Amino acid sequence: MRAIRWRFFGAALFGLAIFISGFWLSGVGKPYDQLVFNAHKLIALAAVVVLIVILVRAGRTARLRGNEITAAVVNGLFFLGLFVTGGLTSALTPVPTVVRQLHHVLPYLAVLSTALTLFLLGRTRRYKR
Repeated sequence: MRAIRWRFFGAALFGLAIFISGFWLSGVGKPYDQLVFNAHKLIALAAVVVLIVILVRAGRTARLRGNEITAAVVNGLFFLGLFVTGGLTSALTPVPTVVRQLHHVLPYLAVLSTALTLFLLGRTRRYKR
């Protein structure tokens, strides 16, 4: 399997780990188990780093096109929203309903935008060698 496919597979595994730890956290409620809580945050941060590395390497191989850049920016905004709402969820008691709902919807939007971004990067000529 080529290196880029391993990176895409790694991004998918990070996403799965984020979802599993997030559902685990929501099941135990506050106060959060610190091990699971910190693992959830670190896995999410690592996933963002992996996606940035994929984008930077793709940009070095061939110039990114407008649709790839747009998908990456939207993806980054979804992840930023997740970090903000996650921080508010852990810091505020009680958590405002809108923050909780956003933190429950944004992961699905982030997964869809990540899949679209990776699809757009993967279908270009730069990875067909």
